[in-house]
Amino acid sequence: MKTFELKYGCNPNQKPASVYMHDETELPFEILNGRPGYINFMDALNSWQLVKELKEATGMACATSFKHVSPTSAAVGKVLPPELKKACFVEDIQGLDENPLACAYVRARGTDRMCSFGDWVALSDECDALTASLIAPEVSDGVIAPGYTEEALAILKTKRKGSYNVVKIDPNYIPDAQERKQVYGITFEQGRNNFKIGNHLLENIVTANKDLPESAKVDLIVALITLKYTQSNSVCYAYDGQAIGVGAGQQSRIHCTRLAGSKADTWFLRQHPKTLALQFREDLGRANRDNVIDGYINGNEEDVCEDGIWQNYFTVRPERLTEEDKKAWLSTRQNVALGSDAFFPFSDNIKRAYASGVKYIAEPGGSIRDDLVIEECDKKGMVMAFTGMRLFHH
Repeated sequence: MKTFELKYGCNPNQKPASVYMHDETELPFEILNGRPGYINFMDALNSWQLVKELKEATGMACATSFKHVSPTSAAVGKVLPPELKKACFVEDIQGLDENPLACAYVRARGTDRMCSFGDWVALSDECDALTASLIAPEVSDGVIAPGYTEEALAILKTKRKGSYNVVKIDPNYIPDAQERKQVYGITFEQGRNNFKIGNHLLENIVTANKDLPESAKVDLIVALITLKYTQSNSVCYAYDGQAIGVGAGQQSRIHCTRLAGSKADTWFLRQHPKTLALQFREDLGRANRDNVIDGYINGNEEDVCEDGIWQNYFTVRPERLTEEDKKAWLSTRQNVALGSDAFFPFSDNIKRAYASGVKYIAEPGGSIRDDLVIEECDKKGMVMAFTGMRLFHH
């Protein structure tokens, strides 16, 4: 297939629309089910690049959940601890520990479930039946992977009344060294960002504390590769092999740091004993459950513990998660990693990151206030590496 006609572009009024190869060669993917749209393909091709690069950098199976051309999370296939299994509602899934790809998917999809609602999934390896069965009940637009077992494909084809988008990508496809896009009828051309992210970027440690364990290196690599495919400005918190908070598309870097930090805090608080003890009504759907959990933790639009409200969601009135509970729980969360797609211009970013348990940082460096940023890290015993590489993505 050289050209695939789309129903429309970004919006229904943007017609005609299609995807094709600039050199008129065959497209490097097959559509095994469904009919992906313009935004679906934007998410599919960006998310595939992320998992392909993350696997090359770590040697581990990995997955990402994408929404509107930015990852909500990305993760490598590490076994989930019991509390995280319960927080992700997979504590009863048989064979999960023996399936790295399924573990990676659970981590990626379970990080920020509200932002992952209606996501696009990318898998680094052939999709197996267990991974497909975990994707099946979620509200999702589609999946891209280098292959699917027959059983996995059969499971995925049952989603969305048979219209779920399933794309098979050629893992050996190498794109042009030059990439092009048009804005307002004007063609932009640049070299693709082929810079390889790996441990070599973490060698220039500029803080007094230079103790960077292997686990932290993996987390920083996860954060940096996630940032490479996140709309800028962007900041990413990572822990135990997964991105736990992504702040994307903000004009101010401190707003990125705050947004990503609040998401990381919520992820940790989903594993608080009080949150894990919530007893939901059986007729409460997944999406409503996720909204209620977020409301329970962050006290958003309504007080879900209030009499007359809790009955809509729970079988037993929940015990409140107080500010004191939150502070005590988050104070025990340490050794979080953080990446930034460009330098930190002020030390306020370090202060906010530290409040969410960040100990390890990777950022390009190059600010006129680098000395103040380093000084703040030293005050807090943090480890910071200057990568010398900016990761803007627009």
